[in-house]
Amino acid sequence: MSFLGESFDIDQMPVSERSYDLLPDGWYHAKITKADARPTKDQSGQLIAVRYDIVGPTQQGRVIFANINIRNRNPEAERIGREQLGSVMRAIGLRKLEDTDQLIGGELQIKVKTSPPKDGYEARNDVSGFKALECSSLPSAGPSPQTQQSGGATPPWMKK
Repeated sequence: MSFLGESFDIDQMPVSERSYDLLPDGWYHAKITKADARPTKDQSGQLIAVRYDIVGPTQQGRVIFANINIRNRNPEAERIGREQLGSVMRAIGLRKLEDTDQLIGGELQIKVKTSPPKDGYEARNDVSGFKALECSSLPSAGPSPQTQQSGGATPPWMKK
């Protein structure tokens, strides 16, 4: 038993306004707020665990978690994961990735779909697609002629 050091009264406890309902299928503007490399469940490979915070156009504040395989003993799983990682990198304008921290802060559109219940687990949301925001583009090797002419600041992805 552990003494808590204070008494908690249910009438004084805050009520969560968060929704844990599934998100409707569709495209959402999202921001990557966390990305960590982790071993796969069987410890034989590696994945990137990504947290996407929904920015809009609806469902602001909701969160989606997804894993991207980068090393896997199953060649098809690895190929799909690397395809996904490439799509994320293109969508956020990242030409080269060496550290998962480079993904953090990246904004993109993610396609959310609902997977049906399976193997005793409830239905869940999955991220099934990635694309750049309408105003985004893949960076060139150096500053664009427009940036040079306008004297614009160096974008964050070019500073890393």
